[in-house]
Amino acid sequence: MPPVAQRPRTQHPTTLRPTKGEETRSQILAAAVVQASASGFESLTIGTLAEHTGLSKSGLFAHFGSKLELQMAALDEAARQFTEAVFLPAMKAPRGVKRLRALFENWISWPQRAHLPGGCPIDAATREYSHQPGPMRDAVIERQKVLDRELRKAVQLAIETGELAPRTDAGQWVFDLLGILLVFSRSELMLGIEEARRRARASFERLLRATAA
Repeated sequence: MPPVAQRPRTQHPTTLRPTKGEETRSQILAAAVVQASASGFESLTIGTLAEHTGLSKSGLFAHFGSKLELQMAALDEAARQFTEAVFLPAMKAPRGVKRLRALFENWISWPQRAHLPGGCPIDAATREYSHQPGPMRDAVIERQKVLDRELRKAVQLAIETGELAPRTDAGQWVFDLLGILLVFSRSELMLGIEEARRRARASFERLLRATAA
């Protein structure tokens, strides 16, 4: 779920429209993210995606030469979607508590808005690869580090605006926030989405009150 830095592309106006190959790749990755959410990244294979997308295996091989390449691309796509749906809209809110609230609200509503049946794909990847050394585990850890850094910045801004107490430990604040979000994602099945959101919001407000200036 961490933000992904997008490389700026300089294109001539006549080439801004995506090519058919780019559109096909986007469709494949969109299907891959949904599948990873539901069944994990290890479920992603050329064969399963061929079934889900209606494309031929040879057509998929033209875009992704291996299972690992497909998994890494799907992880990047999940991070990109998270950035666009959660972080970028929140950046429009004033820095401080309003921005933290926007991040939180965007986050707890994102999987449902994105029609992700198993919740956040990168959360799933974190559990899936926590004890499996390799490129996917390294990639997940790197994205989590980026997420932690960006969240700390948002908390630090709330401290600088005077809305959170000067003594607030930004790292601990982020730790507590992620704890709320992880419990929220685990509670949806048992409590239902609305009750899980109500409790998550109550916990978030307690965190704000406990660290208010």
